[in-house]
Amino acid sequence: MRVLCVAEKPSIAKSISQILSGGQMQSRRTQNQYIRNFDFTYPQTNSTFTVTAVSGHLLVHDFPSAYNDWSSCDPFTLFDAPIHTMVPTGNKSIETNLMAEARTANMLVIWTDCDREGENIGWEIISVCRKARPNIVVKRARFSAIIPQQIHRAAQHPVEIDKAQADAVQARIALDLRIGAAFTRLQTLTLQIRLPQFRTERTVVSYGPCQFPTLGFVVSRYKQVKSFTPENFWYIYLSLDRELDGEMKKVDFTWRRGHLFEYDVVLEIFEDILEIPRARVIKVTKKNTKKWKPLPLTTVELQKAGSRLLKLAPKKVLDIAEKLYQQGFLSYPRTETDQYDPQFDFMSLIGKQTTDPNWGGFAQRLREGEFNTPRKGKNNDKAHPPIHPTAHAGNLAGNDKQVYDFITRRFLASCSKDAEGFETTVDVEYGGEQFCATGLIVLQRNYLEVYPYDKWTGKELPDFQEGEEFRPTACEIKEGQTTSPSYLTEADLVALMDKNGIGTDATIAQHIQTIIDREYVIERMDGTTKHLLPSTLGIGLVEGYNEIGFDRSLSKPHLRREACSGISLIHVTHADPLLLRPTQTERAMVRICEGAISKEEMLIESIDQYREMYVIAKREFEKVISSVRRYIEGNGDDARRNNRPDPGGRRGNIGRRGGGGNNPDEDNDDNGTGGGSHGAGRQTTASTSRRRPTRRLSPQGNADGATDLTLAFAGSSDKF
Repeated sequence: MRVLCVAEKPSIAKSISQILSGGQMQSRRTQNQYIRNFDFTYPQTNSTFTVTAVSGHLLVHDFPSAYNDWSSCDPFTLFDAPIHTMVPTGNKSIETNLMAEARTANMLVIWTDCDREGENIGWEIISVCRKARPNIVVKRARFSAIIPQQIHRAAQHPVEIDKAQADAVQARIALDLRIGAAFTRLQTLTLQIRLPQFRTERTVVSYGPCQFPTLGFVVSRYKQVKSFTPENFWYIYLSLDRELDGEMKKVDFTWRRGHLFEYDVVLEIFEDILEIPRARVIKVTKKNTKKWKPLPLTTVELQKAGSRLLKLAPKKVLDIAEKLYQQGFLSYPRTETDQYDPQFDFMSLIGKQTTDPNWGGFAQRLREGEFNTPRKGKNNDKAHPPIHPTAHAGNLAGNDKQVYDFITRRFLASCSKDAEGFETTVDVEYGGEQFCATGLIVLQRNYLEVYPYDKWTGKELPDFQEGEEFRPTACEIKEGQTTSPSYLTEADLVALMDKNGIGTDATIAQHIQTIIDREYVIERMDGTTKHLLPSTLGIGLVEGYNEIGFDRSLSKPHLRREACSGISLIHVTHADPLLLRPTQTERAMVRICEGAISKEEMLIESIDQYREMYVIAKREFEKVISSVRRYIEGNGDDARRNNRPDPGGRRGNIGRRGGGGNNPDEDNDDNGTGGGSHGAGRQTTASTSRRRPTRRLSPQGNADGATDLTLAFAGSSDKF
């Protein structure tokens, strides 16, 4: 039997061939300079294999040529215009190779990445191969890592391809093309007519269902920072100098009220306290405590950690992880799963790390009895295990080494024990007010030995006995001030997008990069921290759409999140369509995958919702124009003048084809409502100032006076 195997990338095809053939394969050139065909016999199935590849998506989707000239039609017609699917010129050589190989094959096995996008690419491959051999048998290889055990098992036990997952992606591609093209043309053409800055520079002002909600988060945090007004507060500081191990140590006690915003009240309490000369220990609590080891690693957590700990952009981290996966060093890096199957083979993977000079000894101890089953998270995508090393990589350098080291240390840490400590809390009453001090002794570092990214330091307290009394060394009023939230970092933005369902774990990084590339967002370095700020155009667009005032602003996340899962929620959503958000796209996609709705049902409902929003946006677009004009001319916010004043969007010819959105690889999107709260911190400066600001008293025990704001911005997937 002759079997044709098709991988998603040439490098994967080569790796699969080397594993299955034991390195004994013949290589043939194709018409495509990057793709080769590998031939070998595979005795395990008594077959002759030919392994080849595509380069990502094989097909593109676009409107007919009659719609390509932006002046040829009203953008509104794009919601109903036909969509053509074709093999682009650049992929013709790949199509030719597939058809030639399929003509003589008995079976086609799809070896694309095992996720929704890979399933869709698999169906594209099938559609081309069946043009040459309509009755070819089709199977799907399932694997999560390019290691011999999994590759051989996938080759010997292929399964059926999941048509529902392919349909979900197909629905998203069609929806994103229509939405992106219609709204991009509306924005661009109208702004070019009304504002000379756009007319002279021929700026294309793109819209995408995930792009705008992502931008909305950045704008919302920026406005929080700019509108923040610091407030002074006061608190009572209590300390005691006491001997510990032959040395005098200062014990700082925290006021249980936290702090108050009315100085007169604090002063009155303070004066009452001073009438009592001694404090009394009312309770001493001693208990064992733990610092939990990290959960198994997901794609989102990898992106957040890469940004926060490794100082790498989320997209850069994912690109490196993808490369290491293709080289056989890591498992598939696009996964939502943070729990391992009970049958997972930990010991063989840990054993591969015992030769490493940095963590080999730790890995060996895990094998000799210190192994502890990893924690079980709440998520399981039923497709791939958490990200983990599949082989030891001793010759990496630079960023590749950083990413590999983090993933490997995280895996080993998750297989270790929680750090163990002993905590002492001393509760004190002084003049009717309660204070407390907490000490910690770290007993066993355990996972911390291999995972330097977590910190846990001890602070031992001197001995205290319940009922004892002491005269404090210091008792004074100190003043502090609430602090502003910081601008968003990439890690913050990844967390907000994940929480609100904007994009998938695999596409979040691309959406962030898109709004940076579009110049809707500006990167600013503050020391070693990179913050994201909206450009004048970015904030002008978001503010304009928010002023339109319909329930689901185009800069809010709900439509996208639900569409990505109404490719899951559609059947349960009977509310006013204007209450739906871009988060619907991801939910709708999930529903298609589950078989609850069809691709056609999802598209009909979602397009109707966006069509209605388009009508409202067009009718009220004067508000967007006014907002954009206000910001790019420097009248919207004085602070924005420090950023670049030009429109900032991607520049291009207004007559360019289709308004964008032809590359499905860039279009995995979903949306969700944004939630960003930021409590103010405390700056404790010694002061007994008698200022009497008129501040409201915060409740007892409140740690800060900052406003807790919840933000919502609609997401959208987009290729634009």
